[in-house]
Amino acid sequence: MNNQGTLYILSAPSGAGKTSLVKALLDELEFVRVSVSHTTRAMRPGETDGINYHFTDHASFQQLINQGDFFEFAEVFGNFYGTSQAKVQEMLAAGFDTILEIDWQGAQQIRRLMPQAKSVFILPPSRAALRERLIKRGQDSDDVIEQRMQQATSEMSHYVEYDYLIINDDFATALNELKAIFVAQRQLQGSQQLRHSLLLEQLLAQD
Repeated sequence: MNNQGTLYILSAPSGAGKTSLVKALLDELEFVRVSVSHTTRAMRPGETDGINYHFTDHASFQQLINQGDFFEFAEVFGNFYGTSQAKVQEMLAAGFDTILEIDWQGAQQIRRLMPQAKSVFILPPSRAALRERLIKRGQDSDDVIEQRMQQATSEMSHYVEYDYLIINDDFATALNELKAIFVAQRQLQGSQQLRHSLLLEQLLAQD
């Protein structure tokens, strides 16, 4: 790869299906990577340190903030989440389109630092569907689910700040729409010119 990758911001309320969509996208597009965030929240069953998140304690997280290691960080439901600046830049420089799975607060921070980043907001088809998905996950108590539902209204109001909007009703349809965004971005003239500079030179050469 001989050109810089594109930075993508993906946001959604809890239960909208963002994580599942990103996982499926990674299986289909070889040029896409996802940034693994740091978090102070406890590891959930089935999660792996360094794969789902870099799990850390509050003191270590604060040290990373003090060192300026984060592109962005935010507090969500009493836990902190942050994106490693060095790792993101490394993946972009290698030519990979890189996804940041962050909330609207983190997205605002990233846009100030990298206004060229593309952003996608994922919405559920209804509030009832969102509640049902949160219950089916079996990860949260009834009180936490109510908190997440209340928070979702505030989070979803920020969809207007994003470049693209996907309604995750049918998973296959939502995945195809997300995939189309990434594929189309790579076909822009500037991107293609960098990627196929030798071919273009040969095509335009005078015989």
